[in-house]
Amino acid sequence: MAASRHERAWVRGARAGSAADVEALFKHHWPLAYRAAYLVVHDAAAAEDIAQEAFLAALRALDRFDRRRPFGPWLHRIVVNRAIDWARARALRAEAELADVPGPEARPELSDGVAVALARLSPEHRAVIVLRHLLEYTPGEIAELLDLPRGTVNSRLRRGLDELQRRVR
Repeated sequence: MAASRHERAWVRGARAGSAADVEALFKHHWPLAYRAAYLVVHDAAAAEDIAQEAFLAALRALDRFDRRRPFGPWLHRIVVNRAIDWARARALRAEAELADVPGPEARPELSDGVAVALARLSPEHRAVIVLRHLLEYTPGEIAELLDLPRGTVNSRLRRGLDELQRRVR
């Protein structure tokens, strides 16, 4: 509960222009924002750019943010949507090769086989799996974050997990 109270104060301060509160929000939310982006795009440099751009976009839109809600899920929605867009653009440019594995501090706790198989899923399947199983959102929360019907989220989870299982075998 204390973190959400701090978060509300940081959001209030950031809206008022406090650099210290912006920094506190950034430090608190950066690790999961980066991790979510990385697990969707599998490119450390792109994930860093995506997470930074998403955070800046969130700051620019703070006047539209509903302060009664937690900041983290709102930021994750922006991050994941930008990561999906980036992954789609990369696929369209035919640059869909696996990126270098990041250093140990940024690498998610996945086995190499699972990480490679996850990277080969479509961005839409990868995103829901990352949000559900690595960031621990519920399907309902994922539906809200990605602005999708819950049935679509469940379908993408099932198909993505089935495909992931086939690829890991």
